Amino acid sequence: MKPSAFEYHLAASTNEAVDLLAEHEGDAKVIAGGQSLVPLLALRLARVDHLVDVNRLNDLGEISANGRLRIGALTRHRTAERSTLVRQHSPLLADALTYIGHTAIRNRGTLGGSLAHADPAAELPATLLALDGEVEVRSARGTRTIAAGDLFTGFLSTSLEPDELLTGLSVPLWKPGAGWSVQEFARRSGDFAISGALTVLSVGADGLIDEARIALIGVAPTAVRATLAEQALVGQHPAEALWSSVSDAAVADLEPPSDLHGSSAYRKKLTSTLVRRSLAEAASRIGAAA
Repeated sequence: MKPSAFEYHLAASTNEAVDLLAEHEGDAKVIAGGQSLVPLLALRLARVDHLVDVNRLNDLGEISANGRLRIGALTRHRTAERSTLVRQHSPLLADALTYIGHTAIRNRGTLGGSLAHADPAAELPATLLALDGEVEVRSARGTRTIAAGDLFTGFLSTSLEPDELLTGLSVPLWKPGAGWSVQEFARRSGDFAISGALTVLSVGADGLIDEARIALIGVAPTAVRATLAEQALVGQHPAEALWSSVSDAAVADLEPPSDLHGSSAYRKKLTSTLVRRSLAEAASRIGAAA
Protein backbone atom coordinates (compact mmCIF):
# COMPACT_ATOMS: atom_id res chain seq x y z
CA MET A 1 0.00 0.00 0.00
CA LYS A 2 0.93 3.66 -0.19
CA PRO A 3 0.45 6.42 2.40
CA SER A 4 -2.28 8.99 2.05
CA ALA A 5 -1.24 12.35 0.64
CA PHE A 6 0.76 14.69 2.87
CA GLU A 7 2.90 17.82 2.58
CA TYR A 8 6.60 17.22 3.23
CA HIS A 9 8.75 19.73 5.13
CA LEU A 10 12.54 19.37 5.51
CA ALA A 11 13.48 21.38 8.60
CA ALA A 12 16.84 23.13 8.36
CA SER A 13 17.01 23.98 12.07
CA THR A 14 15.41 23.06 15.37
CA ASN A 15 13.69 26.45 15.42
CA GLU A 16 12.17 25.77 12.01
CA ALA A 17 11.01 22.32 13.12
CA VAL A 18 9.18 23.59 16.20
CA ASP A 19 7.71 26.49 14.20
CA LEU A 20 6.32 23.99 11.68
CA LEU A 21 4.83 21.89 14.48
CA ALA A 22 3.22 25.01 15.93
CA GLU A 23 1.90 26.13 12.54
CA HIS A 24 0.36 22.75 11.80
CA GLU A 25 -0.45 21.77 15.39
CA GLY A 26 -2.29 18.47 15.53
CA ASP A 27 -1.86 17.86 11.79
CA ALA A 28 1.92 17.30 11.69
CA LYS A 29 4.15 14.37 12.52
CA VAL A 30 7.93 14.30 12.97
CA ILE A 31 9.98 11.80 10.98
CA ALA A 32 13.57 10.91 11.91
CA GLY A 33 14.67 7.32 11.33
CA GLY A 34 11.19 6.36 10.15
CA GLN A 35 11.55 2.73 11.24
CA SER A 36 8.17 2.79 13.01
CA LEU A 37 6.35 5.65 11.29
CA VAL A 38 6.92 4.71 7.65
CA PRO A 39 5.28 1.24 7.94
CA LEU A 40 2.30 2.80 9.74
CA LEU A 41 1.92 5.39 7.00
CA ALA A 42 2.36 2.84 4.24
CA LEU A 43 -0.39 0.64 5.70
CA ARG A 44 -2.54 3.71 6.39
CA LEU A 45 -2.69 2.82 10.07
CA ALA A 46 -1.57 6.42 10.56
CA ARG A 47 -2.40 9.48 8.47
CA VAL A 48 -0.79 12.92 8.54
CA ASP A 49 -1.32 16.13 6.62
CA HIS A 50 2.22 17.39 7.21
CA LEU A 51 5.45 15.44 7.70
CA VAL A 52 8.34 17.32 9.34
CA ASP A 53 11.73 15.75 8.55
CA VAL A 54 14.37 16.51 11.22
CA ASN A 55 17.26 14.52 9.77
CA ARG A 56 19.35 17.64 9.09
CA LEU A 57 19.32 18.79 12.72
CA ASN A 58 22.88 17.80 13.56
CA ASP A 59 22.69 19.47 16.98
CA LEU A 60 20.25 16.74 18.05
CA GLY A 61 22.83 13.99 17.48
CA GLU A 62 25.32 14.79 20.23
CA ILE A 63 26.32 12.62 23.22
CA SER A 64 27.85 14.17 26.35
CA ALA A 65 28.45 13.34 30.00
CA ASN A 66 28.54 16.36 32.28
CA GLY A 67 26.63 15.65 35.49
CA ARG A 68 24.25 13.42 33.50
CA LEU A 69 24.58 11.34 30.37
CA ARG A 70 22.80 13.33 27.67
CA ILE A 71 21.97 11.93 24.23
CA GLY A 72 20.43 13.92 21.41
CA ALA A 73 17.13 12.62 20.09
CA LEU A 74 18.48 12.17 16.56
CA THR A 75 21.30 9.88 17.72
CA ARG A 76 21.10 6.58 15.82
CA HIS A 77 20.80 3.42 17.89
CA ARG A 78 24.02 2.05 16.43
CA THR A 79 25.93 5.24 17.24
CA ALA A 80 24.85 5.11 20.90
CA GLU A 81 25.49 1.37 21.04
CA ARG A 82 29.11 1.94 19.96
CA SER A 83 29.66 5.04 22.12
CA THR A 84 32.38 4.80 24.76
CA LEU A 85 30.54 7.43 26.81
CA VAL A 86 27.32 5.41 26.79
CA ARG A 87 29.11 2.17 27.74
CA GLN A 88 31.04 3.92 30.52
CA HIS A 89 28.17 5.91 32.01
CA SER A 90 25.17 3.65 31.33
CA PRO A 91 26.04 0.00 30.61
CA LEU A 92 22.38 -1.01 30.93
CA LEU A 93 21.47 1.34 28.08
CA ALA A 94 24.42 0.12 26.00
CA ASP A 95 23.29 -3.50 26.41
CA ALA A 96 19.61 -2.70 25.77
CA LEU A 97 20.47 -1.08 22.45
CA THR A 98 21.92 -4.34 21.11
CA TYR A 99 18.48 -5.98 21.39
CA ILE A 100 16.76 -3.46 19.10
CA GLY A 101 15.82 -5.02 15.77
CA HIS A 102 18.67 -5.85 13.41
CA THR A 103 21.83 -3.89 12.65
CA ALA A 104 20.18 -2.26 9.62
CA ILE A 105 17.35 -1.03 11.85
CA ARG A 106 19.78 0.32 14.45
CA ASN A 107 21.80 2.09 11.76
CA ARG A 108 18.76 4.18 10.88
CA GLY A 109 16.49 4.27 13.95
CA THR A 110 16.86 7.05 16.51
CA LEU A 111 16.59 7.06 20.29
CA GLY A 112 14.17 9.96 20.27
CA GLY A 113 11.95 8.30 17.69
CA SER A 114 11.71 5.08 19.70
CA LEU A 115 10.78 6.94 22.88
CA ALA A 116 8.20 9.11 21.12
CA HIS A 117 6.67 6.02 19.48
CA ALA A 118 6.29 4.46 22.97
CA ASP A 119 5.84 0.82 21.98
CA PRO A 120 5.46 -1.22 25.21
CA ALA A 121 7.44 -4.07 23.62
CA ALA A 122 10.39 -1.80 22.77
CA GLU A 123 13.58 -1.70 24.82
CA LEU A 124 14.17 2.04 25.19
CA PRO A 125 11.00 3.04 27.09
CA ALA A 126 11.72 0.36 29.72
CA THR A 127 15.38 1.36 29.83
CA LEU A 128 14.53 5.00 30.48
CA LEU A 129 12.18 3.90 33.28
CA ALA A 130 14.80 1.62 34.85
CA LEU A 131 17.36 4.41 34.84
CA ASP A 132 15.03 7.10 36.22
CA GLY A 133 15.73 9.07 33.06
CA GLU A 134 13.95 12.00 31.50
CA VAL A 135 13.42 13.53 28.08
CA GLU A 136 13.89 17.10 26.94
CA VAL A 137 11.22 18.60 24.69
CA ARG A 138 10.91 21.91 22.89
CA SER A 139 8.13 23.89 21.32
CA ALA A 140 7.59 27.46 20.18
CA ARG A 141 6.39 28.07 23.76
CA GLY A 142 9.70 27.02 25.33
CA THR A 143 11.44 23.92 26.67
CA ARG A 144 10.64 21.46 29.44
CA THR A 145 11.75 18.10 30.79
CA ILE A 146 9.49 15.09 31.34
CA ALA A 147 10.42 12.28 33.73
CA ALA A 148 10.22 8.79 32.25
CA GLY A 149 7.45 7.89 34.68
CA ASP A 150 5.31 10.73 33.31
CA LEU A 151 6.14 10.28 29.63
CA PHE A 152 4.35 7.05 28.73
CA THR A 153 0.59 7.36 29.10
CA GLY A 154 -0.78 4.37 27.16
CA PHE A 155 -0.29 2.14 24.15
CA LEU A 156 1.80 4.14 21.63
CA SER A 157 0.90 7.26 23.61
CA THR A 158 2.97 9.87 25.45
CA SER A 159 2.45 13.12 27.30
CA LEU A 160 4.13 15.07 24.47
CA GLU A 161 1.95 17.89 23.18
CA PRO A 162 1.22 17.99 19.43
CA ASP A 163 3.50 21.01 18.94
CA GLU A 164 6.42 19.60 20.96
CA LEU A 165 9.62 18.13 19.54
CA LEU A 166 11.55 15.58 21.61
CA THR A 167 15.11 16.91 21.46
CA GLY A 168 17.02 14.58 23.77
CA LEU A 169 17.14 12.27 26.75
CA SER A 170 19.27 12.12 29.84
CA VAL A 171 19.99 9.62 32.61
CA PRO A 172 22.02 9.85 35.82
CA LEU A 173 25.64 8.82 35.53
CA TRP A 174 26.20 5.19 36.42
CA LYS A 175 26.59 4.38 40.11
CA PRO A 176 30.04 2.80 40.56
CA GLY A 177 29.82 -0.91 41.29
CA ALA A 178 26.16 -1.33 40.35
CA GLY A 179 25.17 -4.50 38.49
CA TRP A 180 22.84 -4.63 35.52
CA SER A 181 21.07 -7.03 33.21
CA VAL A 182 18.82 -7.07 30.15
CA GLN A 183 16.81 -10.24 29.61
CA GLU A 184 14.15 -10.69 26.97
CA PHE A 185 12.51 -13.42 24.93
CA ALA A 186 11.46 -13.13 21.29
CA ARG A 187 10.43 -15.73 18.74
CA ARG A 188 13.27 -14.71 16.43
CA SER A 189 16.32 -12.54 16.81
CA GLY A 190 15.36 -8.98 15.93
CA ASP A 191 11.64 -9.40 16.67
CA PHE A 192 9.91 -7.33 19.31
CA ALA A 193 10.15 -9.04 22.68
CA ILE A 194 7.22 -11.12 23.91
CA SER A 195 8.43 -10.18 27.36
CA GLY A 196 11.51 -8.69 28.96
CA ALA A 197 13.09 -7.50 32.20
CA LEU A 198 15.80 -4.90 32.83
CA THR A 199 17.44 -4.76 36.25
CA VAL A 200 19.84 -2.54 38.18
CA LEU A 201 21.19 -3.67 41.58
CA SER A 202 23.67 -2.21 44.03
CA VAL A 203 24.79 -3.17 47.54
CA GLY A 204 26.07 -1.11 50.43
CA ALA A 205 29.16 -1.59 52.60
CA ASP A 206 27.16 -4.02 54.77
CA GLY A 207 26.58 -6.34 51.81
CA LEU A 208 22.84 -5.63 51.71
CA ILE A 209 21.00 -4.46 48.61
CA ASP A 210 20.56 -0.70 48.90
CA GLU A 211 19.04 0.00 45.49
CA ALA A 212 16.99 -2.08 43.07
CA ARG A 213 15.25 -1.14 39.85
CA ILE A 214 13.28 -3.51 37.63
CA ALA A 215 11.50 -2.45 34.43
CA LEU A 216 9.31 -4.81 32.43
CA ILE A 217 8.62 -5.05 28.70
CA GLY A 218 5.52 -6.39 26.96
CA VAL A 219 3.26 -6.91 29.99
CA ALA A 220 1.07 -3.78 29.92
CA PRO A 221 0.04 -0.91 27.61
CA THR A 222 3.29 0.79 28.63
CA ALA A 223 6.63 -0.31 30.01
CA VAL A 224 6.30 -0.58 33.81
CA ARG A 225 8.43 -0.61 36.94
CA ALA A 226 8.04 -3.61 39.29
CA THR A 227 7.93 -1.45 42.42
CA LEU A 228 6.75 -4.16 44.81
CA ALA A 229 9.66 -6.38 43.81
CA GLU A 230 12.10 -3.48 44.10
CA GLN A 231 10.92 -2.77 47.65
CA ALA A 232 11.21 -6.45 48.58
CA LEU A 233 14.86 -6.52 47.48
CA VAL A 234 16.15 -3.52 49.45
CA GLY A 235 17.81 -4.50 52.71
CA GLN A 236 18.25 -8.16 51.71
CA HIS A 237 21.36 -10.25 51.12
CA PRO A 238 21.78 -11.14 47.42
CA ALA A 239 20.85 -14.83 47.09
CA GLU A 240 19.32 -17.23 44.57
CA ALA A 241 16.37 -17.93 46.87
CA LEU A 242 15.65 -14.20 47.00
CA TRP A 243 15.59 -13.93 43.21
CA SER A 244 12.99 -16.71 42.99
CA SER A 245 10.65 -15.18 45.56
CA VAL A 246 10.99 -11.65 44.22
CA SER A 247 10.43 -12.72 40.61
CA ASP A 248 6.95 -13.91 41.57
CA ALA A 249 6.29 -10.63 43.39
CA ALA A 250 7.31 -8.72 40.27
CA VAL A 251 4.37 -10.09 38.27
CA ALA A 252 1.84 -10.64 41.08
CA ASP A 253 -0.32 -7.62 40.19
CA LEU A 254 0.08 -7.84 36.41
CA GLU A 255 -2.49 -8.91 33.83
CA PRO A 256 -0.43 -9.14 30.62
CA PRO A 257 -2.28 -9.14 27.30
CA SER A 258 -3.02 -12.34 25.42
CA ASP A 259 -2.20 -12.48 21.71
CA LEU A 260 -1.04 -14.89 19.03
CA HIS A 261 2.33 -15.20 20.77
CA GLY A 262 0.87 -16.54 24.00
CA SER A 263 -1.77 -16.26 26.68
CA SER A 264 -1.72 -13.84 29.59
CA ALA A 265 -0.75 -16.67 31.94
CA TYR A 266 2.13 -17.70 29.67
CA ARG A 267 3.47 -14.15 29.42
CA LYS A 268 3.19 -13.73 33.18
CA LYS A 269 5.17 -16.92 33.85
CA LEU A 270 7.74 -16.00 31.21
CA THR A 271 8.19 -12.55 32.74
CA SER A 272 8.76 -14.06 36.19
CA THR A 273 11.48 -16.29 34.75
CA LEU A 274 13.16 -13.35 32.99
CA VAL A 275 13.08 -11.27 36.18
CA ARG A 276 14.78 -14.09 38.08
CA ARG A 277 17.48 -14.40 35.41
CA SER A 278 18.02 -10.65 35.26
CA LEU A 279 18.40 -10.41 39.04
CA ALA A 280 20.94 -13.21 39.05
CA GLU A 281 22.97 -11.67 36.23
CA ALA A 282 22.82 -8.17 37.72
CA ALA A 283 24.02 -9.54 41.07
CA SER A 284 26.91 -11.31 39.36
CA ARG A 285 28.01 -7.97 37.87
CA ILE A 286 27.97 -5.99 41.12
CA GLY A 287 31.42 -4.48 41.51
CA ALA A 288 32.33 -5.18 37.89
CA ALA A 289 33.57 -2.37 35.69
CA ALA A 290 31.02 -1.06 33.19
